[in-house]
Amino acid sequence: MSGPPRPAERTADDAEIVAGSLEQPELFARLYDRYAPDIHRYAARRLGEAAADDITADTFLTAFRIRARYDRTRASARPWLYGIAANLIGRQRRAETRALRALARTGHDPVAASWVEDCDNRVAAQGPLAAALAALSTGDRHVLLLVAWADLTYQEVAEALGLPVGTVRSRLNRARRKVRTALGADPAFMSDAVEVV
Repeated sequence: MSGPPRPAERTADDAEIVAGSLEQPELFARLYDRYAPDIHRYAARRLGEAAADDITADTFLTAFRIRARYDRTRASARPWLYGIAANLIGRQRRAETRALRALARTGHDPVAASWVEDCDNRVAAQGPLAAALAALSTGDRHVLLLVAWADLTYQEVAEALGLPVGTVRSRLNRARRKVRTALGADPAFMSDAVEVV
């Protein structure tokens, strides 16, 4: 049995779906079916499972409401949806920062614990990593986590956040440098921490 369709195959008709949903609103459900699990997973990593349900629902509700403004020259709706999700997450950044600080204190990540093996190196890396993430500016944190957790390209992050690609690159570079500095220069520690990010 073959795996799920590759992103290029899945996204070729997103603009057509959005356009068609203006006349037939039920078509928009295809985008939900296609992207909701990814948006939910990203939001859960950022804010926890309970908040992820709300963020995912609000992302697609917002997208549906503003679908007439979608740039149909963009075949993929993925960056657009992540941009909406990032804005919604930004509204909850105080809760996110508190959660990251709690993780830094306790070293326990209930979200990651459900799918990450209980490996001593990874668990040890979570506390300092969470503290480093909490210390980043909101903009730098958005860029870093969209690349690391949502697996977006620089171009997709730029589209999602409405930034030039150069700004994405500089924010990502700055965020990575700050995280490396906060975690120390031990290469073994960094390789484990990068997997957690």
